Amino acid sequence: MQTTPDTELILTHGDWHLSAAPYGASLRGLSHAGRPVVTTYTGASQKVGGQGDVLIPFPGRVAGGSYTFAGIPYQMDKNDNEGPNAIHGFLRQTFWDIAAQSAESVTFTAALAADTHPGYPFALSVSLTYALTDRGLETSFEIENTGDRPAPVAAGFHPYFTVGSPLIDTDTLQVPFASYLEFDDALIPTGRVLPVDGTRFDFRQPRLLGDTVLNICYLHPIRDADGLLRICLSDSTTQTAVIVWMDAAFDYVVLYSGDPLPDVHRRKSLAIEPMTCGADALNHAEWGLATLVPGETLIGRWGVGIG
Repeated sequence: MQTTPDTELILTHGDWHLSAAPYGASLRGLSHAGRPVVTTYTGASQKVGGQGDVLIPFPGRVAGGSYTFAGIPYQMDKNDNEGPNAIHGFLRQTFWDIAAQSAESVTFTAALAADTHPGYPFALSVSLTYALTDRGLETSFEIENTGDRPAPVAAGFHPYFTVGSPLIDTDTLQVPFASYLEFDDALIPTGRVLPVDGTRFDFRQPRLLGDTVLNICYLHPIRDADGLLRICLSDSTTQTAVIVWMDAAFDYVVLYSGDPLPDVHRRKSLAIEPMTCGADALNHAEWGLATLVPGETLIGRWGVGIG
């Protein structure tokens, strides 16, 4: 199949419809019964604010694009529009292969060579599946170290969610996390882990978003009895609730209210970004960074349902 950045695949199962692209393996839309759940765009040039991006082998910013791993310093390209940092890995502008496809699911694969990206001399093989079921969307990934040395690896995803309200200000949010990473003015973690208790970032109990500005990385999740973490966004006017769930691979999440985006997108949806590590984890391995030995894999699952 000849693909371009605008090639998109449509999956359906019952009332669920999904759009995904081989370019970046991006999630370009998810709807239920005709109502958007993940905000939709068509054509690569229409993407705004990282919509639907897959963030491998690291999500978030790496301060200055530099880090040290196994005692060796590395310098990556600084590709962050907000400052002199590296951001969101290398596979967002890569054509992935379509390894399998049906009416209800698609599996993309990609390889990262050790000599492709300055500052990241590690070889990986990546597989990503989007599947629709009666319950909604299930996303699963697998990252294998195919090189000859240990590799620092993590994964993240960047979907924006809507419950049909004109602005997220009227939405109710529940985020079962106990702590967050303090960011400086350049959106780089200071190194401090702070409790959410008593702060505007405390959504452990459902409450109105209002005018709260979010660009924050949460950690220390409070999981349900089945081991899953569930974040809920709802709106009483539309009588709609979206539940984003994550398995044990994901101990971190970034929430982004989109305030810096153009007015047509500003606060129209909420980015809920499942992450296996915290922001700048290449410089803070204690924040969930995986070290894969050759042949080892990192796997995880997250998904979306309607409450």
